[in-house]
Amino acid sequence: MDTNEKILTIIKEKGPILPVKVSKEINDNILMTSARLSELLTAKQIKISNLKVGGSPLYYFSGQENKLQNFVDNLNGTEKKAYELLGQNKILRDFGQEPAIRVALRQIKDFAVPLQVNYENKIEIFWKWYLTDNKEAEILIKNKLSIKRETIPRKTIEKPAEKTTQEKLLEERKQEIKKLSNEDKNGSEMSETQGVSEHTQKSKISDELKTPQKDAAIKKPRKAIDKNIFLKTTHDFFNRSKINIIEKYDTKKGSETDFIIGLQTTIGNIKYFCKSKNKKKISDSDLSTAVIQAQSKNLPLLFLTNGDLTKKAQEMLNKEFKNITIKKI
Repeated sequence: MDTNEKILTIIKEKGPILPVKVSKEINDNILMTSARLSELLTAKQIKISNLKVGGSPLYYFSGQENKLQNFVDNLNGTEKKAYELLGQNKILRDFGQEPAIRVALRQIKDFAVPLQVNYENKIEIFWKWYLTDNKEAEILIKNKLSIKRETIPRKTIEKPAEKTTQEKLLEERKQEIKKLSNEDKNGSEMSETQGVSEHTQKSKISDELKTPQKDAAIKKPRKAIDKNIFLKTTHDFFNRSKINIIEKYDTKKGSETDFIIGLQTTIGNIKYFCKSKNKKKISDSDLSTAVIQAQSKNLPLLFLTNGDLTKKAQEMLNKEFKNITIKKI
C-alpha cells in the first residue's frame, strides 16, 4: 500500500482529521503530509473543511459531513449562535436576520448552504442547513413565502358614488331647461323681451352643457424611456476601462445584466463577476445576492450602478463585504 492509499484509509476510518494527526499516523513530516493531502484534494478524493481547529482545516470523506458537528466549539460566539439557529430551523431567510447573524452565516460554510430563490421577480437568499435535502428545503421555503389571503365577504353593499361638481352643475342646468319648457307649454304669457331673454338663457345653458370644464384634467402622454440606455452606459464603461466581456447574461432587460469580464493587469488577465444594476437605491439585499453569485463562480465581484447605496447597504459593505469593488457609472 503506497502512502497516499494509506492516508485515504486513515481518513476513511478517523475523519474528519487534522493534518498533524495524519502525519503521525504515516510517520512523515507535516510538510510532506500537507502536500499529499493537497494532491488528494485536487483529485477530489477527499474534502476539506472551512472550519479551522487551531488554524488548521479538517480533511474528510464524502459522507462524513455530520461528524463536523464534533468541532463546533471552535466557532466563535456569533458563528455558533448562527449554527444553532440554522440547525433548529433548517431554513433561514437572509434579510430577516440581524446583521451579525448574516455575517456569521457567510462564515460557517461547512454548515450553511446559500440558496437563491426567485420570488415576486426578486432574487432572495435563503440559508439551508447542510444536512437538509433539497426537497425538504423547497417545502420549508414555500411555507415561509406563503401568504394567507384575506377573507372576502360574500355580499358587498356598494354605496352609490357621489356626483362630482361637474355632474351636479349639469343636472341643475337640465332642471332649469325642463322648468322653462314646462312654462312654455302652460301658455305663460311672456313679452318679446322676455322671450328673447329666455332664448338667450337657454342658449347659454346649452353652451355650458356642451363646453368642457376648464378644470378638467388633461392627461399628457408619457415619454417613452429607452431601457437600453443603461446597458449602453455599461458598455461605454467597459470600453473606457479596457475591459473584455467574456460572457453576458440578461437577467432583467433594461435594469440588470450580469457579465463575466476580463481585466488586463501587469500580472496578467483577471476575471471578475460583474453585476450591472439600473436602480436608484442599492439595498443590502442587492449586494448579498451579487456576492453569492460571485462566490458560486469563485470570482471577485465588480458591482456597477447608477444609484446610491442605502445606509444599511453601506454598513454591510464596510463590515462584511470589503472585497467588493463598486463603481457608479
